[in-house]
Amino acid sequence: MFEIEDLYMKYKQDIYIYLISLTHNHTLAEDLMSETFIKAIISLPGFRGESSVKTWLFGIARNTWLQQLRNQKKDVGFDELLGMYVSNDITEHIISKEIVKRIKELLSTKDDRTRNIVGMRVDGFSYCEISNKLELSESSARVIDFRTKLWLKSILEKEGLL
Repeated sequence: MFEIEDLYMKYKQDIYIYLISLTHNHTLAEDLMSETFIKAIISLPGFRGESSVKTWLFGIARNTWLQQLRNQKKDVGFDELLGMYVSNDITEHIISKEIVKRIKELLSTKDDRTRNIVGMRVDGFSYCEISNKLELSESSARVIDFRTKLWLKSILEKEGLL
């Protein structure tokens, strides 16, 4: 299918730059990049090609970074991650308790499937894992997640919270 060395050479710089934008720490970004490619090697047999390889790698990098945050700060809770879920640039906004409370209120109006998808994404699950657990297609999980994020952002922006 793919040669991991070719993938590494082709995407290492993009992944590194992405991780730098998240961490603002060159050493940590290098460590996370290495972890990303190790995880990619392990999960490569399960890659079905439903997204580009680059998108797949960026997803692994994001989940690796989120896991590192959880490990680094044991008290990173669901509320904090929920706030990060809505923000385009995780470092752009300091999410207040008021915003998290409002996000929870808005999500409570959604159906169980939507709330489950959002909750699983906040917890770092991939779309593949979500689709398997909730028995729906990966593309459906992506669309529901994308639309919910847009909906939340638009309401929060109208209310002056973002």
